Amino acid sequence: MASFNVLGISGSLRKSATNRLLIREAARLGQATDFKEADLNLPLYNGDVEEADGIPAAVQALSDQIAAADAVVISTPEYNKGISGVLKNALDWVSRTEGGPWAGKPVAMMSATAGRAGGERAQSNLRLALAPFRPRIVAGPEVLVSASHEAFDENGQLKADSYIKFVTELMEAVRAEVELTR
Repeated sequence: MASFNVLGISGSLRKSATNRLLIREAARLGQATDFKEADLNLPLYNGDVEEADGIPAAVQALSDQIAAADAVVISTPEYNKGISGVLKNALDWVSRTEGGPWAGKPVAMMSATAGRAGGERAQSNLRLALAPFRPRIVAGPEVLVSASHEAFDENGQLKADSYIKFVTELMEAVRAEVELTR
């Protein structure tokens, strides 16, 4: 089996966030040979800070992780019908780095939310936010985990066969996208 280096990005900073669990499940079910979890605990974007001090080291590290990964899996909560401020801030910062790390990068989107819609609007919002960077967004299947506080077992693994099936199929599609560029 060829290497499959995946970077997981959770749009939530909480250590026990279900979006963190979901990116870990994507790596496990997708049989990632290497998995890293991005740290979005970044300063708020401020052009004055960038002008005075340059790109913060944590932002450059995130940009480098994106560039180095075969694929990126982003799981976003839905906050007020959109992506989290944390995720949007990370996208804004990375857009300021050199080299365009998102260009052509296979990206899978998923969401885990407390509500019953599972983050559909957040994923739509994320697709729009990523568009200027020209990644290769994998179309589906959509992974929308609703009532996410009940969706994982005590080991952090998805309980419902339907969620397992969709995450596995999405990660197979991501792997296929990666193989197209090798």
